[in-house]
Amino acid sequence: MNKNAQLILEIIQSSDEHMTAEQIYKKLTADSPRMSLATVYNNLAELYESGQIRKVSSEGYPDRYDKTVKHDHLICRKCGKLTDILLKDLTDLLQSQIDEELLSYDLKISYLCPFCQYTGRRP
Repeated sequence: MNKNAQLILEIIQSSDEHMTAEQIYKKLTADSPRMSLATVYNNLAELYESGQIRKVSSEGYPDRYDKTVKHDHLICRKCGKLTDILLKDLTDLLQSQIDEELLSYDLKISYLCPFCQYTGRRP
């Protein structure tokens, strides 16, 4: 793994946030101002393809990157807030319902976060 990929992986692994490529870029350029945004995107793609990070996509929002530790996500339909949740592993239940081998799953549950509920925001 190259030095830039290692730095990006360390940022993702040490963060409790679900950072976008741009957020990761800003954090990196504080210490390495010569790094380009394209380098960040290229390394994120390689880290994702190799299974070292997760990519969380939500319509209307930029992709966010996360640790590979098994967990699921709540995504606010209005503001896009992404929250980790730990649910019972559904692998066996899902596997029993399909004929093909299940490699993994990514559960994203849509909801309205407390702020959007409080302010009356609607999707």
